[in-house]
Amino acid sequence: MSNIWDSITGRKQSKGSEATASAPDATSFLADLPDPSQLHPLAGLNQDTLDYITLEDSALDQTPGSRSVLPSRGWSDDLCYGTGTTYLAGLTLGGAWGLAEGLKKTPVTAPPKIRLNGALNSITRRGPFLGNSAGVVAMVYNGFNSGLGYARGKHDAANSIVAGALSGMVFKSTRGLKPMVISGGIVAGIAGGWTVLSKALL
Repeated sequence: MSNIWDSITGRKQSKGSEATASAPDATSFLADLPDPSQLHPLAGLNQDTLDYITLEDSALDQTPGSRSVLPSRGWSDDLCYGTGTTYLAGLTLGGAWGLAEGLKKTPVTAPPKIRLNGALNSITRRGPFLGNSAGVVAMVYNGFNSGLGYARGKHDAANSIVAGALSGMVFKSTRGLKPMVISGGIVAGIAGGWTVLSKALL
């Protein structure tokens, strides 16, 4: 019956092997898709032309003493790098402080959920507080440090220590003279230590 219908319609009967060979399969369909690596947003970019990957010496800050561990094009780079890393360091230290505090305050005999809840509450209270405080001090420090470097025409340890003392004092300026002096001394010591360490790593 099918042969009669094929002769009427003019359709040629194909062999099973030929039909299988001509049918599209998954491999032929996938071969038409684009290369997945070319779908990445950064595909095809020339890394040699990206400013934040390779910095030419002419683009770097030319102020004497400004070279450190990280390449910098000026106060804006220092502001971004310094504030970001200081905030993350403060957030991490604050989180560790909150974890220890939360586990210490919660009784050992308390159920695990209660201990976990107490630890998480302490982490979210101490971590952002210390991170935000450190980020604000870093922003003020960068402003003072860049201003002193511009005024003196050079970057050195004295700039960092004075900027650290001023930024620490400004941060605690509403608490009275004694907290101002203590905060200024702490930040000045940290700034001086970082300056010595960064020069040693060069």
